Amino acid sequence: MKTPTQEPVAVNRLKKNAVGLVGVIFMAVATAAPITAMTGNVPMVVGFGNGLGVPAAYLFATVVLTVFSVGYTAMAKHITAAGAFYGYISHGLGQVAGMVAGLLATMAYVVFEASIIGFFAYSGHELFLTFGMDVHWLVFAFVGLALNAILSYFDINLTAKVLGIFLVTEIVMLGAVALGTLATGGGPDGLMASSLNPVNAFTVTGLVEGGSVGLGLFMCFWSWVGFESTAMYGEESREPKKIIPIATIVSVVGIGLFYTFVSWMIVAANGAGVTKTAATGFAEIFFAPTEGLFGTWAVGLFKILILTGSFACAMAFHNCAARYLYAMGRENLIPGTARTLGRTHPVHGSPHIAGFVQTGISVVLILAFFLADMDPYLHVYTLLAVLGTMAILIVQTMCSFAVVGYFHGRKKHPETASVWRTLLAPVAGGLMMAYVVVLLLQNQETAAGEGAKSAFFTAIPWIVVGLIVLGVGLALYLRFVKPERYELIGRIVLEDTVERD
Repeated sequence: MKTPTQEPVAVNRLKKNAVGLVGVIFMAVATAAPITAMTGNVPMVVGFGNGLGVPAAYLFATVVLTVFSVGYTAMAKHITAAGAFYGYISHGLGQVAGMVAGLLATMAYVVFEASIIGFFAYSGHELFLTFGMDVHWLVFAFVGLALNAILSYFDINLTAKVLGIFLVTEIVMLGAVALGTLATGGGPDGLMASSLNPVNAFTVTGLVEGGSVGLGLFMCFWSWVGFESTAMYGEESREPKKIIPIATIVSVVGIGLFYTFVSWMIVAANGAGVTKTAATGFAEIFFAPTEGLFGTWAVGLFKILILTGSFACAMAFHNCAARYLYAMGRENLIPGTARTLGRTHPVHGSPHIAGFVQTGISVVLILAFFLADMDPYLHVYTLLAVLGTMAILIVQTMCSFAVVGYFHGRKKHPETASVWRTLLAPVAGGLMMAYVVVLLLQNQETAAGEGAKSAFFTAIPWIVVGLIVLGVGLALYLRFVKPERYELIGRIVLEDTVERD
């Protein structure tokens, strides 16, 4: 392993060549969680956001995130590191910004697992109630966390296979409902192609009262969180500088087109009255068309797939969090972490200690919400998702400008640098991502729902600000007191994937 400024440093590395292009795509798309995003976010956009314009809003988000990915994939061609954003921003904007990004991204992925486990636990509890069994949600939460810890202990290829099975089933379910609606000509108002009009991404259409374009757009962007995880698996993938850029673009565009099509068909299946149904029945806008097309049994299957899909999402985020903890730990910025968080399993090549630490943090978070008598959906899922999303959107914005800093400020790789790919697209993407951060700040109370009444909600912006201050302070401390460690911040890359001038 090499750094740009130091002699080789020995680290425990992740397993090489463990996963291919399809596996990386499966893990990235599973992190975005199509069935959770659709059933959890689309009703919110339809009932309280853009209304009938939800597919146009998803199409707009697809364009924005594709523009963002142009610069992101340019970095991926030259830098391969488990820390992804952490490494990219350190190389592009310097170690101080890198440390801030590392702390924010790590916190985001750490809380995302607990957030999705809350949704998984809520879904499990509700599903078992239909069979007459009242199993406490905490049981599902602990089972989910235990399974994540066990699966992440082994070769990443095992996780990819498990995620692949769950992902295919949820996509088949959503796709069947959407294609069935298309084949039957839509619902009471036909296919409602006007809902795809790009103008509807910025207007409220069909809502009887209120509606917020900002909330609608934010919820759409929220549906993608996790797609960027492709870069985290670079050190474990085959030909990372080739497949990571491909996997990223395929994930972003593929997810976007799928979301747009499914949301359009769900609006069409329900007709103009979908806004009222979504405001009161939420997932009913999916269940009613499913029952109409395939029967009651399909609704039961849909609910089971929501449960398995949320588990797959939580497992994907667990792997992301473990790799961020590992990436920061192996730099030994805090003495002793290289021998703990920075260790990998001698046989499986997994960041097993970081994975167990991540599980421990999630257990503490779940127990804290339980002891505070909070709901797994209204509080655990929603509040932690808002916190993590706020942090990751800030990091994505920083990453866009890091692309400019890397290729143009530091004059790296002129063979890749171009006015469009590494300058205009990243600047445009960064500005648009900054706009999404503003949308979140403006609509976080509505997005949090009942959770907005809690003290934790009030603390969310301060947690993010606190981590930013901590990151700046820690980086500056290392710069003046331990410069050799400061040089390592976000700069560890392995010999076979090393960033070269």
